[in-house]
Amino acid sequence: MKLTPVLIVDEIESLLPFWIDRIGFANNGQVPEGDAIGFIMLGKGNAELMIQSRASVAKDEPAFLPVPGAAAVSLFIEVDDFEDILQRLEGYPVAMAERTTFYGMREIGVRDPSGTVVIFAKPTV
Repeated sequence: MKLTPVLIVDEIESLLPFWIDRIGFANNGQVPEGDAIGFIMLGKGNAELMIQSRASVAKDEPAFLPVPGAAAVSLFIEVDDFEDILQRLEGYPVAMAERTTFYGMREIGVRDPSGTVVIFAKPTV
């Protein structure tokens, strides 16, 4: 089984400096939607993330548009180098201060430019 989250956002372009420039994902392919990006596939190692604009979803499959009151999603990403990710996140709004959990993870949570909470974690043992 493989799980790939798809974020549905107002527009994609403002997220690229976060996901590509800071976090290090690669653009593995994209589809235009008018003068903008409608859909993009990002990858880094075994991790994959897809991002689609609301306009693209509305055109492709309107039933998939988020509905008011629907469950929100946050992303949990395990990293090999926590100090590196702290440097990469500098300047982004912290949604969850750095902490060490009872289950042995050092974590920090930020919001990407779309407002999605992204938690980065590394095992402490």
